[in-house]
Amino acid sequence: MPTTTELFTEHRKLLFSVAYRMLGSVADAEDAVQDSWLRWSAVDLSVVDHPKAYLVKVVTTTALNRLRAARARRESYVGPWLPEPLLTGPDVAEEVEMAESVSLAMLVVLETLGPDERAVFVLREVFGYPHAKIAEALDKPEATVRQLAHRARSHVQARRPRFETDRARQREATDRFLAATLDGDVESLMAVLAPDVTLITDGGGRITAARNPVSGADKVARFLLGVSSRPWHGVDLSELRYDEAELNGAPALVVYLHGKPVSTIAVEVADGRITAVRMVANPEKLTHLPEREDLA
Repeated sequence: MPTTTELFTEHRKLLFSVAYRMLGSVADAEDAVQDSWLRWSAVDLSVVDHPKAYLVKVVTTTALNRLRAARARRESYVGPWLPEPLLTGPDVAEEVEMAESVSLAMLVVLETLGPDERAVFVLREVFGYPHAKIAEALDKPEATVRQLAHRARSHVQARRPRFETDRARQREATDRFLAATLDGDVESLMAVLAPDVTLITDGGGRITAARNPVSGADKVARFLLGVSSRPWHGVDLSELRYDEAELNGAPALVVYLHGKPVSTIAVEVADGRITAVRMVANPEKLTHLPEREDLA
């Protein structure tokens, strides 16, 4: 019979996946998983019929509590709030539905749901849990869970972003975007930006960033070219290094200064053109990204 530790290790990846999609924060998700371990380690396995279901219930409850507390903090957040970028691998990107569910665009939409609706949506739409099992996990009547699921699904579908599934087109658009921005080539930049593109920068009050979204190809291009033509917080741009990465299930860029990540740039692509640019520069949201000696 598997031990408490072995069972937890077996399901740890799933627990983090649930917590991250509910919280949009790597640090908070890791804390939720750790809290779940503390509760799980004190359980008598002889009274647990289904360890996986039990663990999902524990992490969901823990994440819900953290989400309610986080929502109060985010109301006073300086500037736009974006999820913490998550390094992902090809296994996520190859599954279109899983890649979309962890995308920054989808996490931004999930942020507009109430805590219970978000929990139900994640468990039902992402991980395929039946309503009855979700009702058990949330200690709610199944009828209530069905209502929450319907509201959440309708809400998300109305705001679901366009999603480019061709990874080659995603990477090509990302590369064209970076090259045009660094070269100051306004014509090439305008060619890769969709007319209704939106740019959001998250500095959290720690790093200078736009306090409001920038919308429209012309305004976004002028903003990016302005940023790329002057020192970045006193640092000459020639000292920055750009590394291709897999973030939230899609090709993206991590910006390094002396080997330390200082920003991430994720773009949303549809029909070969960029419809959204999301830049995270709040240093508190980058601590989980690895340093790179070769990019120092």
